[in-house]
Amino acid sequence: MIVKIKTNDLKVGMHVIIPESWSNHPFARNSFNITSRDQIQKISKHGFDEVSTDTDKGFPIANFEEIGHSDNKIAPLKVWEPERLVPSDLREAIHDMTLPPERKAKVVYRSSVELMGRLLDDPKTENIAEAKHAITDIVDMVLLQEDTSLYLLRITSHDFYTYVHSVNVGFLGILLSIRLLKNSQSHNMHELGAGFFLHDLGKVRVDPAIINKQGRLTEDEMKKVRIHPYQSYLMLKEANQLSDECGIIALQHHEREDGKGYPKRLMGDEIHTYGRICCIADVFDALTAERSYKARLTAFEALRIMKEEMLNHFHREIFEQFVLMFMESGIKKTAQ
Repeated sequence: MIVKIKTNDLKVGMHVIIPESWSNHPFARNSFNITSRDQIQKISKHGFDEVSTDTDKGFPIANFEEIGHSDNKIAPLKVWEPERLVPSDLREAIHDMTLPPERKAKVVYRSSVELMGRLLDDPKTENIAEAKHAITDIVDMVLLQEDTSLYLLRITSHDFYTYVHSVNVGFLGILLSIRLLKNSQSHNMHELGAGFFLHDLGKVRVDPAIINKQGRLTEDEMKKVRIHPYQSYLMLKEANQLSDECGIIALQHHEREDGKGYPKRLMGDEIHTYGRICCIADVFDALTAERSYKARLTAFEALRIMKEEMLNHFHREIFEQFVLMFMESGIKKTAQ
């Protein structure tokens, strides 16, 4: 039976029906079981004061989160384990083979940003491990669902927050790695994906006032920022999640071919292919991001500047493949 209900009265476990086309709301489908309070908050924030619920689906409507305390002190009954770190929308979208590729890409991207935001808010050991597990599923989707992956190049956000930047570099790094390394069996794509997504994890150990500063950093502030590659490495090691791939990417993503990068001022072939890939993705995303002191660039404009003004920063053949990746995706000069 379909029952109207106020959004404020929604509970985890109910089967909700969103009264709009799926293209107009932030969920993977129009009807679904509510698995977390985050989903209820999203429904409310989207402006729905009232939605429909299907009482024949989901968990029983009465007393969702616990069965009431009785005189003989029966413990509360959990009907759904609370969501910890990974948004349920991410899992659902990855494994839902009925979602159109463009829609799936949007849900996976948005949920990945949410995942990284949660991780950076609370980067404890178990959360780092859980994030890496989720990134494995993301990598598998990118590897196996080419149509969805194509859309991921077109929908990245341009807000320069660490968690958004991490996701953008994550997807760019994975896609470029697939292009460069797809004919070799000697690369662990899961660990590469984790390295790209988690390359800036160490920024949580930098003064937030510096990370969030609205304007260019002073040289003293830059010195403090330059500790983050090693801190990313250290945090992964402390969490027992440090693979060779993750370590290389964490330490080398700011190294430059001309030896003017940091933290070790590596030059040329001293920089691993994985570090070179992340360096290109990192710079590209920085150029296409909106900052308080500069306008964002289109993809075409960023690639032009990287070629004409910064080519000595990058491995040329890898950069050429990065450019071709965008050209073949159909992104035009005016792409946003």
